Amino acid sequence: MRIATYNVNGVNGRLPVLLRWLEQTAPDIVCLQELKAPQEKFPEKAILEAGYHAIWNGQKSWNGVAILSRLDNIQEVRRTLPGDEEDTHSRYIEAIIDGILVGCLYLPNGNPAPGPKFDYKLSWFERFKTHAAYLLSEEVPVVLAGDYNVMPTELDVYKPERWLDDALFRPETREAYKTLVDQGWTDALRKLYPDEVIYTFWDYFRNAYGRNAGLRIDHFLLSPQIAPRLKAAGVDRDVRGWEKSSDHAPVWVELSALVWNSS
Repeated sequence: MRIATYNVNGVNGRLPVLLRWLEQTAPDIVCLQELKAPQEKFPEKAILEAGYHAIWNGQKSWNGVAILSRLDNIQEVRRTLPGDEEDTHSRYIEAIIDGILVGCLYLPNGNPAPGPKFDYKLSWFERFKTHAAYLLSEEVPVVLAGDYNVMPTELDVYKPERWLDDALFRPETREAYKTLVDQGWTDALRKLYPDEVIYTFWDYFRNAYGRNAGLRIDHFLLSPQIAPRLKAAGVDRDVRGWEKSSDHAPVWVELSALVWNSS
């Protein structure tokens, strides 16, 4: 099984890129972020014609998340992150697909920091950690995929000295991610490639993609019930170089089939 995550940076404006990538790679499950489209403007027909069912939580002009599946069904569990009934940002959606609970997230950017946006980022992170701990307590296969807007270590950012005051790299953000992972999650890419430079985002400015001046901010966290099934992971880096592409590249994991122990 292949599960992918992709911050599309506008699902309608990037629809040709999204459909081309889906046709070429055919992931079984896809988490999308930054739809930048209200609920009624999600391109459901085009997604269905590409062979995918979808659930989504849209929002006009910004945010928005979706889960696509070419498997039989998507059982929606929730479309908001618990902990703040007044939070209207469309940043989280969760579903069960083929026995796996998939959480798709778009964590707040938080800039400028310090400030109210950074405070919101950290408070959202705390809510997310609380919910992640609850999911672990359920002892079921869980995949938490999306744009976390955090570079966990210096290995995950080009020229880290230039990012010290950025909300994506501030000590508070990195510590929040570390305490999340330390709950018992496996960072899929780092599990397989602990020492490699891997980026998932390249800014549109200053030829960042051409210079490979990137960031690793799109992550897969796997619960202990599914982490042993991890057999491959990677970044479809070339997609970032396509015409009118997102500033993110798709990230994916390959999971082996579930093997039942009859003993």
